[in-house]
Order: sequence, then structure tokens, then C-alpha cells
Amino acid sequence: MISPWDRWYSTSCCLCCHVRTGTIILGIWYMLINAVVLLILLSALNDPIQYRYHLTSSELGTDIDVMDDANICIATAISLLMILICGMATYGAYKQHAAWIIPFFCYQIFDFALNTLVAISVVVYPNTVQDYLQQLPGTFPYKEDIMSTNNVCLVFAVLLFIGCILSFKAYLIGCVWNCYRYVSGRGTTEVLVYVTTNDTTVLLPPYEEAIAIPPKEPPPQYMEA
Repeated sequence: MISPWDRWYSTSCCLCCHVRTGTIILGIWYMLINAVVLLILLSALNDPIQYRYHLTSSELGTDIDVMDDANICIATAISLLMILICGMATYGAYKQHAAWIIPFFCYQIFDFALNTLVAISVVVYPNTVQDYLQQLPGTFPYKEDIMSTNNVCLVFAVLLFIGCILSFKAYLIGCVWNCYRYVSGRGTTEVLVYVTTNDTTVLLPPYEEAIAIPPKEPPPQYMEA
């Protein structure tokens, strides 16, 4: 009987490329995104007056500081951690070190779980969509048109959008998992071949010694009287 893990195992992913290549591309893509975010956050720390903005009383009725120094420092640390994790996954897929891919795979599982909780909260509390739309600034495009939409249709559209995102994230998780299985399986095969070759070399004597050893004489045969 084929297990579910073996049934979904494949060494190819989207665009017919290898799972190692797909994991490397995914890791580099995540690193570029987090690098851009990190540059923006460092610029905000360098010149906080330029990047700090306040929502005016005409938008929410209060003056709220959206981005302060503490939040910027936390976001900077998260961006650095993400760059490190994505770099480990890229290096592990390139050098075929399976252990380096595990942190990135765990991050994907955590991100998928958060998006699933968002989808569940929308189903359980459908009014949260309207509450979120009311918190948007008045300059948000098509805000009034979106709020005038039926709540059921609005919730269905949000769930459909989140479902597409979850499906795409699940596919990426499967690609990284297949890459981990491929790299770990390849490493195990190389170790087994090495051990087998080593045992064979130890058991067989060198060619010169095998020639120098005289052949054993056959035991004497006695003829029947």
C-alpha cells in the first residue's frame, strides 16, 4: 500500500523545473522581498520624521501614530530573521543539506496556519469584514462601493481570495517538502553506497597480494580398494 506521503511525492514543480531549483528560486524571491522591506525600515529609522505619518481626524476621528520606533525595530528584527531563514533554505537546497531547509519549511507551516485562522475568523464572525472596511481611511479607492455590497457576497469574495492564497501556499509547501525529501534521500543513498564500497574494499585483498598467495593444494583423494 502506498502511503500518502509517497503518493504526493514528486521531483518536479511548476514550470517543469526540479524541486531543488524551485526551492532556490523561492528562497531568493523571499530574500529580495524582505531585503526591500529591510531597506525601507532602516530608512525610517534613519529619518523617522519623513517616514512617520499620522492619520488625521478627518479619516478616523483620532490622531493615531501608526509607525513608531518600537514597531520599526521589531519589524527590522523580523526582516533580518526572515532573510537568514530564506538564505539557509537557498543554501541547503543548493548544497543538498536537508537540515538547512527545515526552518524555512516551519515558517511556511506557520504562515499557512495564520492565514487559515483568518479564513476561519471570517466564517465565524462575518461582520469583521465590514468593521475592517470602516477602519480604512476615507481616501481608500472604492471604499463606499465596497461597503455598499451585500455582506454575504463580500464575505464570499474574501473567502474565495483567501482560498486561492491558501491553495498557492499549500503548493509551495509541497514543493519545499519534496525538495527536503529528495535531498535527505539522496544523502542517505550516498552514505549507503560509500559504506558498501568500503566494506567491499576491506573484504577483498589487494591484487598483488592475491597473486602472491599460492593456491591451496586440493585434499588427497583415497582410492577405494
